[in-house]
Amino acid sequence: MKQREKHMNIQNNDMSTQRKLKLKLPLKAQKGFTLIELMVVVVILAVLAGLVVPNLMDRPDEARIVKAKQDISAVSSALKLYKLDNFVYPTTDQGLEALVKAPTDDPVPKNWKNLLDSVPVDPWGNPYLYLAPGEHGAFDLFTYGADGVDGGEGVNATIGQWNIK
Repeated sequence: MKQREKHMNIQNNDMSTQRKLKLKLPLKAQKGFTLIELMVVVVILAVLAGLVVPNLMDRPDEARIVKAKQDISAVSSALKLYKLDNFVYPTTDQGLEALVKAPTDDPVPKNWKNLLDSVPVDPWGNPYLYLAPGEHGAFDLFTYGADGVDGGEGVNATIGQWNIK
């Protein structure tokens, strides 16, 4: 029994000695980064940010245009499903609300199904515009863009299901 205790004390002393040796290593032997290495990394990150950030500044407008096109495509698909179920598109008066809640005015759909959870708004916070019959087809679904005025270019352009590529 005493021999076993003696053996454990020797092991504990060895571990304690090992810990002390690790703490007394010179600074150069310890692992870590120098101030110069950290500064080089910071400079590289600053240069990369300087090159990338200006390119990303125009992205929000492009993202809004893409979102509007995706919304119009999705709602157009819902309108086509509505027609398959009810043999007609919702009227202009019934609007896109007919995809969310059963219309009560004529023509009242006989096979109405809920096709959207809610009527979406465009990325600029305006409701999408809907005409049936439309000027460009059986229906027109569109947004006037950021400025809310017909026509325009870029972010202010009218985006409709007829000009989505």
